[in-house]
Amino acid sequence: MNISQYTMIKPLVKYLLTAVSGLLISCQSSGQDQQRNNPQGEAITVNALNKESHQTIEHFGASDAWSTQFVGLWPYAKKRAIAELLFSMEEDTDGNPKGIGLSMWRFNVGAGSAGQGEESGIRDEWRRAESFLETDGSYNWEKQAGQVWFAQAAKEFGVGKLLLFPNSPPVSMTKNGRAYASDAKSNLDEDNYEAFGEYLTEVTKGLEKKGLSVAYISPVNEPQWDWSDGGQEGTPFWNNEISGIVKALDKSLAAKNLQTKIDVAEAGKIDYLYEHADKEGRGKQVRDFFHPESSNYIGDLTHVSPTISAHSYFTTSPFETAVNKRSRVSSEISSVQGLSYWMSEYCILGDNGGEINGNGRDLGIDPALYVARVIHNDLTVSNASAWHWWLAVSPYDYKDGLVYIDKQKEDGNFYESKMLWVLGNYSRYIRPGYQRIGVEVNKEKQQTPDLLVSAYQSPSKEEMVFVLVNSGIKEVTLDLTVDGKVTSVQEAYVTSKDKDLESMKSGISEGNVTIPARSIVTVLAENGG
Repeated sequence: MNISQYTMIKPLVKYLLTAVSGLLISCQSSGQDQQRNNPQGEAITVNALNKESHQTIEHFGASDAWSTQFVGLWPYAKKRAIAELLFSMEEDTDGNPKGIGLSMWRFNVGAGSAGQGEESGIRDEWRRAESFLETDGSYNWEKQAGQVWFAQAAKEFGVGKLLLFPNSPPVSMTKNGRAYASDAKSNLDEDNYEAFGEYLTEVTKGLEKKGLSVAYISPVNEPQWDWSDGGQEGTPFWNNEISGIVKALDKSLAAKNLQTKIDVAEAGKIDYLYEHADKEGRGKQVRDFFHPESSNYIGDLTHVSPTISAHSYFTTSPFETAVNKRSRVSSEISSVQGLSYWMSEYCILGDNGGEINGNGRDLGIDPALYVARVIHNDLTVSNASAWHWWLAVSPYDYKDGLVYIDKQKEDGNFYESKMLWVLGNYSRYIRPGYQRIGVEVNKEKQQTPDLLVSAYQSPSKEEMVFVLVNSGIKEVTLDLTVDGKVTSVQEAYVTSKDKDLESMKSGISEGNVTIPARSIVTVLAENGG
């Protein structure tokens, strides 16, 4: 994602006035919503519904672009500590998680702009990427070494899935010899579709030699954007072009007897799944790729995953709009039997209607609460079976990182964000194979943005996981039940202003938990239904 491409150009004064106004309204709304939910201050009843089952969760993930090419070569102790934060499922001696337990790792397959240096036209050296493919057509498996280190660390920590995604085909295949497009047109000739497919297959085989099994390849990224400003590697594609590339990749994977699946199509925003919007020929992707009557149909290809992916950018505010758009995604996905939806990239981008701005690094609880709201809506409204963050490690002054670093190639400091830990409230405890089930709050299905609740049961149906997001200014007490029966709370973990997914030592009892103001709490309980 090219941050500079999307940064909103608005007068600072206007933004500050809007932000202050939004904050005041939010605080007022928080008090009002809590009063409506809990007028006398009594406990709110949260009831999980075993018989109302929804999607099965596949994974939570993040990408290695672009910092790990350098951080993966940092001193061992530091890069290992960062990997532990992202991947570990272990606890320390106090029972607190050491990491957020991601279950998917996204590997950016570079196009070779790093080898071109400043002549690449990509201004930021950190956004240039190496390529395994040399200019003479040979492969050098010592390239992208920092990224390979992190992929191997992910495997060591138990991350179950690895996905490859190129932002651009190799520069030796592109029309203009660069890793970004010219004139807002596709940068890959149809004559090179097969070569591109074979290249991705060779990279898959090459990583296997390093002990890495590639579960998925996502051959195009945000094909609706122009990618012609030199901000990063990238190219637009039209649906008919994506279909051609996927067919070529499917053929190549089959020829090499690989089981790797193909993920499509990383839409730049979720609207393009169900409507053309402002990108004719690049929208309505569910119907174009997965309805048999479409000329771009790929749903019958052996290696195509029965999923479609999109990014949550530009659709998360205000709350009602976010819900409405995700309802449309869910409806469109349900038009294809067996198709599931992945939310495959997000960070806080743009000004989000004045609610929160992507500019400015913020390690605190405010952006974390906003992210929790986005995750909740993506999981509970659009029924996403996977949820992925953008930059796992960021050097930027932007709300785009889980772990932040000094922008130094050889060594530096790293910093944990609350966004890391709030993702962990989901990823650490809702494991692959868990199934989301319905929830009632005080016997009502509709929830307010101030208190958001979701529930998930383990494959054995013995454990229940509740994720509770209290954006309000007051603590709330919840009685937790399953099918109307009091459930036994086993453990709870809180992310707040002063806690990072920390085990709660107070505020929990049999079937009851107190959620601090402006916090996210994950509760592990018995499935008493």
